[in-house]
Amino acid sequence: MLTQNSAPDNAYDEFIKGVWRENPVFVQVLGMCPTLAVTNSAMNALVMGLATFFVLTGSSALVSSVKDWIPKQVRISCYVIIIATFVTVIDYTLLALVPKIHKELGAFIPLIVVNCIILGRQEAFASKNTVYLSVLDAMGSSIGFLFALLALGGLREILGVGALFGVNLFGEHYEPWVIMVLPPGGFLVLGLILLFFNWFKARKPEKSLNPALETPHG
Repeated sequence: MLTQNSAPDNAYDEFIKGVWRENPVFVQVLGMCPTLAVTNSAMNALVMGLATFFVLTGSSALVSSVKDWIPKQVRISCYVIIIATFVTVIDYTLLALVPKIHKELGAFIPLIVVNCIILGRQEAFASKNTVYLSVLDAMGSSIGFLFALLALGGLREILGVGALFGVNLFGEHYEPWVIMVLPPGGFLVLGLILLFFNWFKARKPEKSLNPALETPHG
């Protein structure tokens, strides 16, 4: 019975760790270049997050499928070629479907190839585990990355423009904080969110000790 339950628990853990516990941006502080560059609006953040989801999930599944046939001496080169293939697919797809957003994202779509989050998951996980677990790991990290981009992009657009996904929230009398859609705003919002995550992590052990401390004696 224990063996039957361990597989679902392990699969769930591999998925959820990338979403929250090991969030690529807010915990591991990876992929800072696209995170700060494309989060001046929620829509740009959403498209970049979905593009990364497609590339990371697809490349993880393929790397895990062919890992036994890739010589160790050229494994990184092979991973980069696999990742670049998926990046090319999503690049041309976005160009065909949403050319305006594709133009706004500019070089950051092709630069997904060298995103350390993606190459790191291939080397650390997909090359050593089954396709099923590799896909779950990739989906968790991708959703965590998407969550981080949307949090940054949403906050910056709300404060900097007074809108969310282009929908005006506060009316024409709102005075936007223009700095929020500029590079300094990205660093400021990211710093505040990282501060919250660090505070939350530091507070958890204290909460777990409180019940023991508050237990009445005698």
